[in-house]
Amino acid sequence: MEPRGVVHISLWSLFGLMLILAIPLGLPTYQISLATEMIIFALYAVSYNLLLGYSGLLSFGHALFFGSGGYATAVALAHFPNIPVWGALGISLGLTTLIGFATGILLLRHKGAHFALLTLAFNFLFYAVATKWHSVTGGDDGLSVTRPDVSFGLFQVNLSGVTSFYLFTLCNLGLVIFFCWYFTRTAMGQTILLIRENEERMKFLGYNTNTSRLILFTFTGALAGLAGSFYALHFQFISIGAISVDMTTTVLLITFIGGTGTFWGPILGACVYIYLQDLLSDITDRWPLIMGLIFILMVLFIPGGMSGLYGSIKDRFLTFRRHKPAAGTER
Repeated sequence: MEPRGVVHISLWSLFGLMLILAIPLGLPTYQISLATEMIIFALYAVSYNLLLGYSGLLSFGHALFFGSGGYATAVALAHFPNIPVWGALGISLGLTTLIGFATGILLLRHKGAHFALLTLAFNFLFYAVATKWHSVTGGDDGLSVTRPDVSFGLFQVNLSGVTSFYLFTLCNLGLVIFFCWYFTRTAMGQTILLIRENEERMKFLGYNTNTSRLILFTFTGALAGLAGSFYALHFQFISIGAISVDMTTTVLLITFIGGTGTFWGPILGACVYIYLQDLLSDITDRWPLIMGLIFILMVLFIPGGMSGLYGSIKDRFLTFRRHKPAAGTER
């Protein structure tokens, strides 16, 4: 990339960061809470896009990791009252990484429809465990979560406030999302893309495609679990809805609305989806029907999602400018 392009991207990134940090200054508490939810689902969508958009693996069970991460955090805080936030998040991250690795070994032997259906089956399995293991998970009643103070060594931050938890979520998940973007630029990230495009050629060149997919599957499971942890902390409650197939449908909608063609598309999709859900739910109880219609229309007419639409408009604008006659040349 040219230095001018790097500077351009850096300036836009700095402007976006300043805008996000300024959100608590000009918005009411409810809107700040909504922005926190957008950040959480942005990471969830990024994890799913790495799996679907970058490696071409369609999963119907991604909520397995999201819900497991949320439950791990809630159970740790509920059953170990003195555990710090970092400890609960560490337990959640370790558990979802282990689940991702174990299920990946079993699932990645299959491809296509078989892989998708097996992920759905595993999701149902963990959903049943969360429902029946009432003594630990709370079953249908769910678990309440109390956000403890977070220690940064020399000082502590009270996370019970909406603004403080927004900034805590933004700093932590923002760094994780940035790391995911950096991961797509590494040799490993580029290898995943090349495996999606031509797996046989990559095998011929000596790459172990199964190991690469397993690493990615484990990584995306851990990311989804981290998003689930912050989901439980944000709502201070976790229920079986977090590990249901509906939660996988949600991330699927978000990813397709934003577009799988770019890294930033699902982040945009998360913001649009959460905002529309909030807006439509205030108008009608049948908002899922409207969201479904929007999804169908986007698949039919805008298959590349919002990021694809933006790219198309940008290309047409540049083409128009390129072919526009210079001033004074028209007769």
